[in-house]
Amino acid sequence: MNPRLAKNVTVGIIANPASGRDIRRLVARASVFPVAEKCQMITRLLSGLGSTGVRRVLTIPDVGGIAERLRRALLSSDEGSRCWPQVEFLDMPIEDGPQDTLRAVERMIAAGVSAIIVLGGDGTHRWVAEMCGQVPLAALSTGTNNVFPEIREATIAGIATGLVATGKVSKEESVKRNKVLRVEVNRARRALAVVDVSVSSEWFLGSRALWRPESLSQIFVTFSESDAIGLSAVAGAIRPISRRQPVGLRLDLAPLHETSLIVNAAIAPGLVAPMGIAAVHEIRCGESQLVKIPRGVIAIDGEREIEFGPDHEAVVWLDLEGPLTIDFEQTMTLAAKQGLFACQQVATVLAGLGC
Repeated sequence: MNPRLAKNVTVGIIANPASGRDIRRLVARASVFPVAEKCQMITRLLSGLGSTGVRRVLTIPDVGGIAERLRRALLSSDEGSRCWPQVEFLDMPIEDGPQDTLRAVERMIAAGVSAIIVLGGDGTHRWVAEMCGQVPLAALSTGTNNVFPEIREATIAGIATGLVATGKVSKEESVKRNKVLRVEVNRARRALAVVDVSVSSEWFLGSRALWRPESLSQIFVTFSESDAIGLSAVAGAIRPISRRQPVGLRLDLAPLHETSLIVNAAIAPGLVAPMGIAAVHEIRCGESQLVKIPRGVIAIDGEREIEFGPDHEAVVWLDLEGPLTIDFEQTMTLAAKQGLFACQQVATVLAGLGC
């Protein structure tokens, strides 16, 4: 694969230093994903991107330590880093919250990035999905609830992203469209979820992470996998729905003593809980699903975001036109079939080594 073939291709990298460090480390058994490992992942991504010809990367500054560690890594030049793309930190204010992600994605889109690599959990990915438009995402798991992003070796993810960004592998074959859930309150759009929306009778945002099953009233999911973690696992334990099926699912919950259908589900890492199910409904595209309790809080991808009361009409609906994501396995398979990894001549090998 000749890295000289691509010209002026730019890729964005979003790494959330706060992902993987919420209250579920205390109330369950969720693991901590350290800043040092996120930085190491970025350097491996750079190696993969550089091997495909990507020459410029835009990334987000932060106060959590990732940016500073990456700057130090960039200064320590060695054999492995000679082929890295040029890394530029976005010139933007930092507030240490979701608004940083939204602002960074907006700037990346304006700069013409061909793809955005996201390191985080479901929460981080939903913020990127709000702003990314038609730019494909490479979704990598470094958070608590990791249903939407994948656990992948960063080097391979970098290669696959570079293949798509440089056009060596066609987007039509390597990129997939995802479903999302949208939440409206009094007919005003309020939020997007890439995996699930849940409704709780609790009346406060608090630590945001939702982990008390007894307060839950409803769960809406875009897809439900039986081996998932988080609230979508409840739906996965009853009726698995793939990411590509054009439907979602709504679960109406009930106290354990009021229903005959009880399932055990891993609603957080290390937390398996019984959940009472009153009813299961399939959601089709565009169908409005009313929130049934008069007062409470709505959680988006596991985090409490929206408080509502009797004067609010809260509605959830399924949208099939969500973000595009790179299918790593499909991309690498297509590249292999096209002979993109095969070096035909000694000159090609030497050119690749010399960058």
